[in-house]
Amino acid sequence: MPGRKTVAAARPSARALTATVAADEGEPATQETVLQQFRIVLNAVKAHFQQVERKAGIGGAQLWALSIVREQPGIGVKALAAALNVRQPTASIIVRNLSQQGLVVAGRDGPDRRSVQLHIAAEGRKVLKRAPGPFSGVLPEALKALDPATLNLLTTALAQLILRLDTDDRAATTPLSGLLVSD
Repeated sequence: MPGRKTVAAARPSARALTATVAADEGEPATQETVLQQFRIVLNAVKAHFQQVERKAGIGGAQLWALSIVREQPGIGVKALAAALNVRQPTASIIVRNLSQQGLVVAGRDGPDRRSVQLHIAAEGRKVLKRAPGPFSGVLPEALKALDPATLNLLTTALAQLILRLDTDDRAATTPLSGLLVSD
């Protein structure tokens, strides 16, 4: 069951719309325009995570994980990590936090007693009911809505940008909520 979409879509400013139209018409983009577009995207993501924390009382990555556990009862930590597109140690930390809050129950009740199976607790269901959607976050949902050609263009352009930044590749598997919600 996909998360409810309760976050109002931010209306682009006239400047952002002008930049989009200019790009569509083949006019050269400026670094200022691209920077403004990044700000719009990051602000939308940050606002969503802040709303999640305010209404649900947990972070965005925890909310997404909780929704996956509800949708896939008995899921293991490794499969949860894959679904969240994070490293397994990151997923383990998320699961530990959810478990400590009484939102999920981790048990070894499957055929392989070495692996942990996760189930949503009653309190976890209550959190999901009051949480704004989409549970996966606004950016993953927006990316899902893009056509393959646009995704290819974004991938190529962002790869060029990433090459020019002095970055740590491990950031690729860090939940966005951990990167953007700090104040």
